Amino acid sequence: MNQSAVISTTDSRGVTRITLNRPDKRNAFDDRIITELTSAILAAGTNPDCRVVVLAGEGKHFSAGADLNYMKRTAELSQRENVEDAQRLAGLMQALDRLDRPTLCLVQGAAYGGALGLICAADIAIGTENSQFCLSEARLGITPAAIGPYVVRTLGQRHARRYFQTAEVIRSERAHELGLIHECVPEDQLASKAEELITALLRNGPVAMAAGKELVSAVSGGAVSDEIIQYTAEVIARLRTGDEGQEGLAAFFEKRTPDWAVTS
Repeated sequence: MNQSAVISTTDSRGVTRITLNRPDKRNAFDDRIITELTSAILAAGTNPDCRVVVLAGEGKHFSAGADLNYMKRTAELSQRENVEDAQRLAGLMQALDRLDRPTLCLVQGAAYGGALGLICAADIAIGTENSQFCLSEARLGITPAAIGPYVVRTLGQRHARRYFQTAEVIRSERAHELGLIHECVPEDQLASKAEELITALLRNGPVAMAAGKELVSAVSGGAVSDEIIQYTAEVIARLRTGDEGQEGLAAFFEKRTPDWAVTS
């Protein structure tokens, strides 16, 4: 039996760890890993026990981009078949981006090509001092189309236009400056930094965090219109009067831990 390309486990706290599991191939993307990763993310979204999703790569590298054999196969597909294949990759990015649980991406070693889509679609990304990032598609005569919306949203148009065309290797310090990663830590501190963030996330209201993700998307379009103002008023009113908000406020005034917080 073939080993799973993606491993997903959920611990007693509700932390779902989704791990790319092809270390011998530097966790390179192929159609199998795209399918399994998408399924794992969608499953996390329907798992009532899941509170936080951590995305990581087994071995020395997060992901080296596209698998060479996979790339060779796509070159032999028709245009229609290539559209369908690209839609599956786009569906993976969308599934991660729209997941209503907080998502944390841990990046060690190389993160090339499609891996940057995962990093940019996640809520929080932490890299190490040895991490390297690259939008390498132009070297192959293609462009990072399926991951483009998430990368452009993260980098902004100006930086995206540069790196989509140069395919430069981006060192971890520069990736931090660009906003590709939120923090850069020594490699031996990646796990402890992840645990620090997980602990913080588990203390917060799940409904509130999901609403926060929706809020960011809703208000990022430009001008603050009357419709946006009405939307924000309805969001806070819904949260204040909901079970989670009522419990959170009561716990605050009673100086106790809310019943939905995980503190151990």
